[in-house]
Amino acid sequence: MANYERLSALDESFLAFETPNTYMHVALVTVFEPGEVVTGEGLDIGAVRRYFASRLHLVPRYRQKLRTIPLTGDAVWIDDPQFQIEYHVRHASLPRPGGFKQLQRRCAEILERPLDRERPLWESWFIEGLKGGRFAMITKVHHCMVDGVAGVDILAALLGLEPDTAIEEPRGWSPRSAPTDGELLGREVARRVSASGRLLRGLGAAAATPSETGRQLPKRLAAIADLVRTGAAAPAETSFNTAVGPHRRVAWTSTSIDEISKVKEALGGTLNDVVLTTASGALQRFLDYRGEPLREPFRIVVPVSVRALDERGQTGNRVSAWMVDAPIGERSAKRRFAKIAGMTRALKEDESALGGQMLTEAAELTTGNILSLGARLLNQTHLFNMIVTNVPGPREPLFLLDSRMVHAYPHVPLFNDQGLGIALFSYERELYWGVAADWDLVPDVERLESFVGEAFAELTEVAAAASAATRRPARRSASKQRGGATRKRRVAVNK
Repeated sequence: MANYERLSALDESFLAFETPNTYMHVALVTVFEPGEVVTGEGLDIGAVRRYFASRLHLVPRYRQKLRTIPLTGDAVWIDDPQFQIEYHVRHASLPRPGGFKQLQRRCAEILERPLDRERPLWESWFIEGLKGGRFAMITKVHHCMVDGVAGVDILAALLGLEPDTAIEEPRGWSPRSAPTDGELLGREVARRVSASGRLLRGLGAAAATPSETGRQLPKRLAAIADLVRTGAAAPAETSFNTAVGPHRRVAWTSTSIDEISKVKEALGGTLNDVVLTTASGALQRFLDYRGEPLREPFRIVVPVSVRALDERGQTGNRVSAWMVDAPIGERSAKRRFAKIAGMTRALKEDESALGGQMLTEAAELTTGNILSLGARLLNQTHLFNMIVTNVPGPREPLFLLDSRMVHAYPHVPLFNDQGLGIALFSYERELYWGVAADWDLVPDVERLESFVGEAFAELTEVAAAASAATRRPARRSASKQRGGATRKRRVAVNK
């Protein structure tokens, strides 16, 4: 029986990309209404810890830490025999009555602290002192453990769908004995021999079914070629695309999903098209505000989930990416949307996400030492301007005991030379925007928050005009029909 689990090459890449200035944990800041867990003395953190302990059997990875295989440098998950819930579920407070600006500053301070690799790679901070007795939960999870979809599954496992004040007894847990270095190395050698055999058998099967190979191989090779070609063209230079420091600022806003749906229905695109067009419009305003030229290509990395339905509930990363050149130089919101929708439609039709997926699959044949070297080289290369990631969250309300979750602001880590990033998370009928920024490069990040609202309002006006234009001919047609009927009646009377 195995007493450890391997990280995939993609999971391990997020360990390799991490530096003292570019931590690689994702995060979600959730705000809750007060329930019985909030007493006259404040938040009962003891009850919160007991509640978390009762749910840990649903997330086994939360009690595991990293171990490195000798020689190869590959990382594996092993059980942590010293696991302590008190270390991972932490407690802090704002000066009462705390507002969102104070919470943002506290959040930025917590987020810029790297996770301890000698322990399980997650923390949940509970911040009390918000107005009205509300409290916040700031959850940090290393990207090597989860992607956006896996993070949603963990959130759903830890919280409830109904209010409930009962805390179950934690299930018994005994850590598995840790493997020795010799066991790790021996099993890894055997695994690589087996993987090579499967690869050879797969090539033989492909040769035996040339028709299938003929359909799939050109698509996959073309996807890789497109990805390489796009990455080879240098993106635009901006004031925030330079070496980042260790400190962060955050800004938050939200958009009604019902309003977004009206826009996409009127203009004929997708929710993601509305998001990318809004982000492009906000960035255009932000660069104008800073007095910077609107240089193109302004390249946005858009993560795309390739997680199959039977992989839901599993940790780890199952993502690829699109490279989208945002038309920030286009002043017309209508044409900006049309360009974005055209690009994303072409990316879907060309199955462009296959390129990144194939490269990550190929990386499985290499070692952790080589991955680390590749990550260091990529960190010195300016490939894109920023990341915009959009994760669909739960549509139904979630509860921590009987405290209802009312807001959910996501956070995306910044890579080297990327001083600005946007994460989006949908919850109930609201789409929440979390803007992460380098402290020194983007001291005016709150301006971008306001520009998101302006850009979406502009797009809403374009959608309203488009809807009115499609209704107008129908009204004229009905008017003509009524007029024609009236004339016919008059003719009949005259006869």
